Amino acid sequence: METAATRSVETLEEARIHIADLTAELACLEAERDCFRRMSEELLTKLKLANHRSFAPSSEASDDQLELFNEAEATANESVAEPKVETITYRRRKRIGKREADFSTLEHVRIDYELDKDKRICPACENPLHDMGSEVRRELTIIPARMYVTEHAAHKYACRVCDRKAYTTPIIKASAPIPLLPKSIASASLLAHIITNKYTLSLPLYRQEADFAAKGIDISRQNMANWVCATASALEPVYEHMKSDLLKSEVLHADETTMQVLREPDKKASAKSYMWLYRTGSDATHPLVIYEWQKSRGAPVPKEFLRAWSGYLHTDGYEAYHKLEHPTIVGCMAHVRRKFDEAYKIVPEEERLDSLAAVGLTFCNRLFALEKTWVDLDPGSRQELRLEKSKPLFDEFVAWAKSARALPKSAPGLAIHYLLSQEPYLRNFYLDGRLELSNNRAERSIKPFIIGRKNWLFANTVKGAQASALLYSLIETAKENNLKVFDYLCWLFEQLPNTAPERISDLCPHSGILPEELYVTKR
Repeated sequence: METAATRSVETLEEARIHIADLTAELACLEAERDCFRRMSEELLTKLKLANHRSFAPSSEASDDQLELFNEAEATANESVAEPKVETITYRRRKRIGKREADFSTLEHVRIDYELDKDKRICPACENPLHDMGSEVRRELTIIPARMYVTEHAAHKYACRVCDRKAYTTPIIKASAPIPLLPKSIASASLLAHIITNKYTLSLPLYRQEADFAAKGIDISRQNMANWVCATASALEPVYEHMKSDLLKSEVLHADETTMQVLREPDKKASAKSYMWLYRTGSDATHPLVIYEWQKSRGAPVPKEFLRAWSGYLHTDGYEAYHKLEHPTIVGCMAHVRRKFDEAYKIVPEEERLDSLAAVGLTFCNRLFALEKTWVDLDPGSRQELRLEKSKPLFDEFVAWAKSARALPKSAPGLAIHYLLSQEPYLRNFYLDGRLELSNNRAERSIKPFIIGRKNWLFANTVKGAQASALLYSLIETAKENNLKVFDYLCWLFEQLPNTAPERISDLCPHSGILPEELYVTKR
């Protein structure tokens, strides 16, 4: 028979079970709350990083970097004085300054302003005046490009005696230089002008078409595109020789970026292809920069390009490079610094001083500061100092990162994870004094292409993309070797069709034996 005590025990047991269920449910809700809180923090971190990358200045950008748009308004400052134009007389001796030295290579045209002879009378005593010198004001004058038609007339010669007495008459023709594009009206200078505008000033062909039209000259963008592709085809021997010389270097840098090709076979117009870049390191006497267009961003691309090469390869953290067997991959500390810098800038100001991001950023800055003090040393001396001072600091950096407690998907946590994942490749930096702490050298070389891409957006065909790779290679290598790009291209386009194949190496921008007048400054 059920008693009151039995009922009380059952009620108490039910209450305990209910409390246990409530406790378990509460624990589940708390776990779910913590999960949502972490997700919220991660999403907020991603949003802050995205805003920072989109709107904040780059950590590598200098404070005086010019605005890309509204440049006149952004940089105008009425308090800045005009460049000083000195008024002097030839009676006074003056030491030549920097501005006069800069102008010394230019043609000087003098315009004299004199009084008429009948006005050279003294207003006081009416006696003749004598010339006591002059005041000179200097200004730079520009004459817009002048286009004209050059007629290359190769004269033919025949013997009149043979013409009268013999069955055959010898005809001898004067030799004329062979043009780069024999069936085209485009001269070496016109081709150099179009290519320089497109690949150094990022001026698309349709804008050049409009510029020619404003000068009263009808040259369509289709004509120019055909000329650019044909020129690139003619330059392939030079490009191949440059590639061959590049692969003789023991230290290289590599990078890649996207490129859109509208008419790529078996691909949508919106699909991405890639422009790869390989260049020599700081140890190269004559630097080389090679662009290569490829359909893919996969590891087989650099594997094929570097198939017979072994050495040190500077890269970012992209996994495709880590799959290469022969090169020793050297990581990029600038990418590590960038991630700590991003994490630092999204931390509230009152929390920055002792934050994990600040500590990591300080380590990076100290490593770069050491390298800056050794930049002028020979590789051997630099290597000794790195092992003595820089490597212990890097070891301390890694040890700190391994002990640091940060949420895995927070900004500091992502920076720390990136550092630790790249540690083996970053350590390779200490194997040779010729190596660099960052891959910024490759990033600087690929930047002209990225700037150009913002203007012309895409390539129309694969052939056009390959032509761009070749011409960027030629132009960026010319820049690295201190050449005047337009002058060098003019000279190259004139010389190439008239040069024997075995002498092609003499025409390359890195040859070091080009005519003196092609260099920006004397060697």
